[in-house]
Amino acid sequence: MSNFLPVTEFFRSVYLVDFSPSLCEIAKARFKRLGWKNVKVLCEDARYFRLEEYEGPYDEKIKDAYGGDNAGGADLITMSYALSMIPEFYPVIDSLASLLSHNGIIAVVDFYVQNQNDYRSRNYTGGVIDRHCTWLSRTFWRTWFELDRVNLDGARRDYLEYRFGTKLTVNARNHMWGVRIPYYIWIGCSKDSPSIEEQLAELDAAATESPFLQALDLQAKAGLKRSESFESHSKAYESAIVNLAGNLPLPCFWYQNHHWRIYYDYQLQKHKQFNDEYIYAFTWEDSRVDARILKIQPDDVILALTSAGDNILSFALEKPKRIHAVDLNPAQNHLLELKVAAFQSLGYSDVWKMFGDGKHEQFRSLLIDKLSPHMSSHAFQFWLSHGPNIFGGDGLFYSGGSRHALKLAKWLFLLTGMRVEAKKLAEAQTLNEQKEIWNRSIRRVLLSRLLHSIIVGSEKWLWKALGVPKQQRAMIEKDFVSQGDAEGSSEGHAIWEYAVNTLDPVAHSTLIGEDNHYYLLCLQAKYSRRCHADYLKPSSHVKLSQPNAFDGLRIHTDEINEVIARMSPGTLTIAVVMDSMDWFNPDGSEAETQIRALNKALAPRGRVMLRSAGLKPWYIEKFQELGFHPKCHGSRLPGSCIDR
Repeated sequence: MSNFLPVTEFFRSVYLVDFSPSLCEIAKARFKRLGWKNVKVLCEDARYFRLEEYEGPYDEKIKDAYGGDNAGGADLITMSYALSMIPEFYPVIDSLASLLSHNGIIAVVDFYVQNQNDYRSRNYTGGVIDRHCTWLSRTFWRTWFELDRVNLDGARRDYLEYRFGTKLTVNARNHMWGVRIPYYIWIGCSKDSPSIEEQLAELDAAATESPFLQALDLQAKAGLKRSESFESHSKAYESAIVNLAGNLPLPCFWYQNHHWRIYYDYQLQKHKQFNDEYIYAFTWEDSRVDARILKIQPDDVILALTSAGDNILSFALEKPKRIHAVDLNPAQNHLLELKVAAFQSLGYSDVWKMFGDGKHEQFRSLLIDKLSPHMSSHAFQFWLSHGPNIFGGDGLFYSGGSRHALKLAKWLFLLTGMRVEAKKLAEAQTLNEQKEIWNRSIRRVLLSRLLHSIIVGSEKWLWKALGVPKQQRAMIEKDFVSQGDAEGSSEGHAIWEYAVNTLDPVAHSTLIGEDNHYYLLCLQAKYSRRCHADYLKPSSHVKLSQPNAFDGLRIHTDEINEVIARMSPGTLTIAVVMDSMDWFNPDGSEAETQIRALNKALAPRGRVMLRSAGLKPWYIEKFQELGFHPKCHGSRLPGSCIDR
């Protein structure tokens, strides 16, 4: 501990409690040699240790500083490889719960083995990445440790999680002598709080934009009760009430240091379908166009799809009242959490390495030492599991589903001898120079009809690499046929035409190396200091690293319909749904349901901004029928460049 902070100055008192006389004697000798007089070693049964017997009564100043009846409790309790050695562990864990102050932290590290069937139905574990141990692993390690009277029974960890709230948890393997011993690190807090009901109401209000929240915004003490105006609650609130009724801890999201991430049930198939992988490592939608069209104001309440989080950060730079980021894929929200945590804990150089270069050789240590206090347990587990390989390997932009498109371009340039030309394109100083390079070489590679027929036009590749679902592909093909070229509507031809109408105007109208970071990233898998996303400017770091920069951010892991249906009527001012409506089936009711919900949630004159792969999206008529006035700000027509 002294490697990280000055023990004698940081703590008023430190108590080491152990039942082994010989170990206690060694410890006493060490602290005497170090001169640490505030560290006291007690040879005592942990079941009977009472802090007040040694600290005495606390004066009122200390009680006022900590608050609550348990003001005299411990601020920090640690157990290192001890829980598995204690025969009667239930009373010990109970005593720890009574020792811990309301604001205190408890941390445990130990070995374990467990079957996924033991914890599958729990929503308060903090994530289960790598928690399951195989039958062979469970049998071998349980037997091996029992030879030394160490018990790896899963009930110990289960009871620990039941008695406390989980802040962070990690399941890992200790590689030793060619074998992998399962161990866990768990950080928790008191599962109860004197003001738990008030906290639940505030956090629920923030997720639903309820009248209760509006009362808080106005600092009005006599606001309406929720039930008098709007009955709907967030899923987070409903899960919390169920857990409280069963005397269970709340889901881990309630115990985070920041309440950006809203509770979601990670066990649902709709979340599992993404196999712990995000599709987009960067956001395609042009933030400059968004800013020009939306003109965000300080009192705006925005709902937007998360994607890779870049546009969410661009919105945050405008300092609206609140931002609701929504994505069904948990990994996309994990990526946003990582970016938000980075701004709240890292200097500009580290942020640039991670999200500008896409690589950081010290990612794991940064994640543990700096980022972890600002992340939910689920996001922390995800990045501890995947992050070192991503940021220490090919880089962030060669990860996720979008990596397939970037890697295809890389290999095409390599196989066709165009790597030098691609580099020249990225470094072109003028539009004329860029157009010359594009037309003489790069265009022939990227817009090859054979390439689009075999690879790019295939339904599977479009989904895996670009996140284009079959419904959106059908819209592109329909436009192609309606333009009078039905003969060429074979697989891949419509997509080729779409690519031509997209890429040619970009190459002819925007200078990639200076002002189009979207395509610069595709050419070199990283940004440059001259050309990068808005949120990577040094001035943006100054704004987003402020302690309150993300106070209005709420990250929802759910369908957009589910989120807006629980919003208080007339509270959203802007909804940015990107191209998500292209995913709906024209014969289904999803689009109408979403449009009705948007209309209900939006304030008068509230706006929906969308993009579409279609020239005349079928659902625009639905918007008109249901009370909206549509306005087209740009169409992808041959020769026109509507954004970068």
